[in-house]
Amino acid sequence: MNNPLSIIPIMLKARRPSRTGEMRAVKDAFWLRRGYEALTFFGTVLTHSQEEADRMNQKFDYVKNHETIHLRQAQSTHDSWLCFYLIYIWYWLKGLPSNRKMRNAAYLLNPFEMEAYLHMYDLHYLERLPDGKATEWKRFAKMSMSQRLEFYAKTYLKQA
Repeated sequence: MNNPLSIIPIMLKARRPSRTGEMRAVKDAFWLRRGYEALTFFGTVLTHSQEEADRMNQKFDYVKNHETIHLRQAQSTHDSWLCFYLIYIWYWLKGLPSNRKMRNAAYLLNPFEMEAYLHMYDLHYLERLPDGKATEWKRFAKMSMSQRLEFYAKTYLKQA
């Protein structure tokens, strides 16, 4: 799958986030920017290569955990992929001016990504969620962009 229309069957076969069990990974490098390992799209994980897709389908690792957190976030946005993506894009657009201060800030300071990156290495994070929905993104959404940038710097840049 390396053409822009390859996502149409994925969209047409999509189920509500709450009815999406194990997310299947498929090769579809067209929609992935260089430097990103995977992308959740309507309950399917898109990867750069078939090897990555096969690995993700066989083993639950930190990348699969990150993408599964997005599934649980979609459940918390009225159990709707469309609502999830509209809110995601809204926060991304709001973050674009911050790209002048930090590379990829619109992406990295998106509340959905902040929650997913914060917990991606904790493979038991999703098991501990009281209702199964990932909602910590709402806490990040209440922060100003400067507060998110400060949180990001304190959390990630000190580890580097």
